[in-house]
Amino acid sequence: MSKEDKNTKSVVDENIINDTEQAIKEESENVAESQEEESLEDKLQAEKDRYLRLFAEFENYKKRTSKERIELFKTAGQDTIMAILPILDDFDRAMNEFSDDKDDVHVQGMTLINNKLKETLRQKGLHVSETKPGDVFNADLHEAITQIPAPNEDMKGKIIDVIEKGYTLGDKIIRYPKVVIGQ
Repeated sequence: MSKEDKNTKSVVDENIINDTEQAIKEESENVAESQEEESLEDKLQAEKDRYLRLFAEFENYKKRTSKERIELFKTAGQDTIMAILPILDDFDRAMNEFSDDKDDVHVQGMTLINNKLKETLRQKGLHVSETKPGDVFNADLHEAITQIPAPNEDMKGKIIDVIEKGYTLGDKIIRYPKVVIGQ
């Protein structure tokens, strides 16, 4: 082999080695880029999942606070209305006492005030529990203050008398009717 052939062979060998090294280097860079890309995609997916969870939590929080706010508005005046209930009872007793004097101006004035007060409270969500003598006693809806012997067999376990009216505010019972039941 001539010197020129050896130089050519050596140049070709160097080119092959350089090309091989370059190919290996490019391959390792491609692998590194591919791994980095996969890593970035994993991180992106993790952040998307985190974002979706946070968004869902926030939506649940908004719904919960909205529901709580609505409940608060429904029963915001409960304490005030509870304080007014004895006044309503006094009005009812007074109206029963003066029922014979309907022509008296004072009784008419009391009747107007009583009706206006009851209508205002009804507009605020207060309703009287419909309990009357002869209804079946239900411990979930009534408060028994005493038991007396039933006047007849049909009245056993039923309400004999309603001592104090019960009231509901919206759907919530704020005062149970106090009743006497037959034994």
